[in-house]
Amino acid sequence: MRTELPRFEVSLPKSSIFTLPDVSGIAIECEVGSVWVTLDGDQRDIVLERGERFFSPSHRRALVSALEPSRVAVSMPRPALSNSAPEPAPSRWRFWPHGLSPACPARLARRTIVVFPV
Repeated sequence: MRTELPRFEVSLPKSSIFTLPDVSGIAIECEVGSVWVTLDGDQRDIVLERGERFFSPSHRRALVSALEPSRVAVSMPRPALSNSAPEPAPSRWRFWPHGLSPACPARLARRTIVVFPV
């Protein structure tokens, strides 16, 4: 099963700037031209050329500056799994503390006397 992430493309004329408020989990890929990616509080210079991709797990603002006419693709993060997981089916072993065996129907287990050798 192949799932596609939400994605959009931005065409940037030379010297234009595109801002992403939070790049956590977002992939930035340069499809045409070259761009300079700057993250708030990060000393690195990240230059992407055609076919290169950048990914950052940190929650920071990013500025994408076009060094020449460029096109970048931005892939959004996968949606978080829901915390409301379906309730698991009740275990048949829930009857064990009550003297009932999961292997026997409840109505038969009530009539059965279990004797353990001493």
